[in-house]
Amino acid sequence: MRIGLLQCDDVAPELRGTHGNYPEMFERLFHRVDPGLEFRVWRCLDGEIPDDVDAVDAWLTTGSKFGVNDGLAWVDALEAFVRRLWVAGKPLVGICFGHQLMARALGGEVAKSARGWGVGLSFNRVLEQADWMTPWQAGLDLVVSHQDQVERLPPGARVLAGSDFCPFYLMQMGEHFLGVQGHPEFSKAYSRDLMGLRRDLVGDNRVREGKASLSAPVDDTLMVRWILNFMKRAMEGGGDDG
Repeated sequence: MRIGLLQCDDVAPELRGTHGNYPEMFERLFHRVDPGLEFRVWRCLDGEIPDDVDAVDAWLTTGSKFGVNDGLAWVDALEAFVRRLWVAGKPLVGICFGHQLMARALGGEVAKSARGWGVGLSFNRVLEQADWMTPWQAGLDLVVSHQDQVERLPPGARVLAGSDFCPFYLMQMGEHFLGVQGHPEFSKAYSRDLMGLRRDLVGDNRVREGKASLSAPVDDTLMVRWILNFMKRAMEGGGDDG
């Protein structure tokens, strides 16, 4: 499978030497599940937006320190490309910022959460079992780092997992769009270092809570298996009754 990575940010220079940049994070994690995957990267944050929806088999959008409501020209251009993927029926999975961008592109709303920053590990209930969720489990716990989140779903979206903090954590749109607020590509070590870097923004108490949450197991490999199952199913044009 050829996956197009729509890169929407760079890891901070202070952390890049230790943890790598976003493409390395995704490749390292996904290759643990399927070493044969091929990645092609578009640096959307530099205005490099794909012009061919069929350039790869499936698409993946990274997170970003930028917001979907920031009014940036490259974000608007990427949103237009997301709508092209939707019309073309191409598989797309959005991570954090990508999740939010998909929602907004299809008519949802994104805003800063009144609950403040989500950092560390998030604990979510799986509300609906889709048949690509194999192996199955009833919870989905991933590293997060966000202020913005989806506040109103796009028409027809199905919420598959959520929590009181982030009700629309995992959502499916049609048979080929999937968005998740968490970061399966973030290691616990990177999460810890990122919280340290953003302490002034996030706040001491929230950082303390976030670091404590990292003692729990994380479902990063499970999420990758679900993503690849979803992509393959979408490529085959298979339906899902949920």
